[in-house]
Amino acid sequence: MNATREIELGKLRLGAGNPLFLIAGPCVIETESHARAMAEKIAKVAADAGLPYIFKASFDKANRSSLKGFRGPGLKEGLRILGKIKSDLKLPILTDIHEASQAAPVADVCDVLQVPAFLARQTDLLIAAGKTGRVINVKKPQFLSPWEMGNVAEKVASTGNEKIILTERGSTFGYQNLVVDVRSFPIMQRTGYPVVFDVTHAVQLPGGQGHSSGGQPQFIEPLARAGVAAGVDGIFLETHDNPAKALSDGPNALPLSQLLALLMKLKGLSNVVRRWSAK
Repeated sequence: MNATREIELGKLRLGAGNPLFLIAGPCVIETESHARAMAEKIAKVAADAGLPYIFKASFDKANRSSLKGFRGPGLKEGLRILGKIKSDLKLPILTDIHEASQAAPVADVCDVLQVPAFLARQTDLLIAAGKTGRVINVKKPQFLSPWEMGNVAEKVASTGNEKIILTERGSTFGYQNLVVDVRSFPIMQRTGYPVVFDVTHAVQLPGGQGHSSGGQPQFIEPLARAGVAAGVDGIFLETHDNPAKALSDGPNALPLSQLLALLMKLKGLSNVVRRWSAK
């Protein structure tokens, strides 16, 4: 396990051998009541498993397979909902930005700004995100090698903001399939920034259902265990109380009912890895 720098996020300490942390939530804000209920339930599960937790949900899913795909409530309403969850539940919040103009208003509400994989080479977006001073989570593009993420991080860091997280989400493997190269975790950790494994998007089958993406959720647990065994700093996953009815990315989401059992396994494995790495 490569040593990464520590990032302070309120009371949380991320990276640098600190406990495995969790970023989790539904893919998109479906309704205010659903987002809040998911945040409450996941927070309780994370607390029961003893994992530091960051709630995630998107106000807009700009990258849809089809024009008919549900995108979310939009910037203004989405930020109102996320702000209410943050203030009421006292949770750190992560959401995506898609344009440089969204960085400042999102930073006024959210603790972590996420740059989606398909946008991770957009210099203006990365610099706008970095200038907010917030923690910046950048998804590794499916078409980019792990060592090229050093260039991506350099763009954010050029603003003076080094509160950067790099997230692996799989690489394109033929048509409508992804594969995870476990070597990418230590390679990206050599940048010095904490590395997260987005395990649910790694089992996605992009565009696999024609007008939407498919998924292979049966592989979430083995891939998550592999990532934790390889020494990732955090786990990112999308979970839903009824994946079959989810309005976005349901086929690759982890059923909420299975979350605690998975986190308990990952926590135990992570403790062993961190003890071994400290020797």
